Amino acid sequence: MREHGGNLDLAQQRFGGRAEDWIDLSTGINRLPYPIGDIAAHHWRALPSRSEIEALHQAARQAYGTKAAIVAMGGAQAVIQLLPQLTPPGKASILAPTYNEYAPVLSAAGWQVEEVRELDALAGANLAIVVNPNNPDGRRCLPADLLALLPRVGRLVIDESFADPVPELSLAAEADRSGLTILRSFGKFYGLAGLRLGFAIGHADDVGKLAAMSGPWPVSGAAISIGCRALCDDVWAKATSARLVRDCARLDKMAQGQGWRLVGGAPLFRLYETPDPLAAQDKLARGHIWSRVFADHPTWLRLGLPGPEAEWTRLADVLAR
Repeated sequence: MREHGGNLDLAQQRFGGRAEDWIDLSTGINRLPYPIGDIAAHHWRALPSRSEIEALHQAARQAYGTKAAIVAMGGAQAVIQLLPQLTPPGKASILAPTYNEYAPVLSAAGWQVEEVRELDALAGANLAIVVNPNNPDGRRCLPADLLALLPRVGRLVIDESFADPVPELSLAAEADRSGLTILRSFGKFYGLAGLRLGFAIGHADDVGKLAAMSGPWPVSGAAISIGCRALCDDVWAKATSARLVRDCARLDKMAQGQGWRLVGGAPLFRLYETPDPLAAQDKLARGHIWSRVFADHPTWLRLGLPGPEAEWTRLADVLAR
């Protein structure tokens, strides 16, 4: 498995402790998750019905502000695995550095993959990939610039897995345009990554192909029940987005006290430049706080946001040592 953070097995092997002893800040998953509540027994016993799946789709359309075709899948990663099959292999260009699954998945499917550093350099590709806001550095592309790129590529895929708190960046409302496909992750913003729920939004023909490839029951009854409830809860979403902004500022201030420089980030994670990220990771890990370092960027350290106040207190105590 490629490195994504969340590898607590490794942390435990090196620094001990049980999984429940650790604060995992190596991912960009909300540590104050949406309250699950009760799940009706039939969601565990029966196969999801078409009407239940469509209710989830409608809840997602409402949450993401779109009228385009949509299909639910087992996380955004499930959509990534199917993207190479939408069209015959050709040239794929990825705005990098970014999430490290796109390049190997496309390469394995026979695509010629190149990573570029500027948005304009994607022009001419049969398939262009943009993560917006980007993981791990939080780079943001303006919707107008992305729409201007659309006619210059064969297909434009925009991964909006971290866009929930910054809806002004989303192109979901434009997703019915030919050649445009939007990916959304449910688990990160709602803090329920283990539920494995995500969505592809786009032109009806493309979404229909993805739906056919994903099969008749692409998500569980529990995912449908929780997803419908959460996606319709505007009050929780707005309050959470506002909290994340405050928490980003709080974490940045703590990092500044360590001499770390902010490289960027999104409302669910921050990326810092440090003189010795391995030493910083080691220091945090001795307090059972896990962070992420990057082999190909030897000065970077990424931290997710702590959740309950007790986690903030422990982080402050560990950093003060």
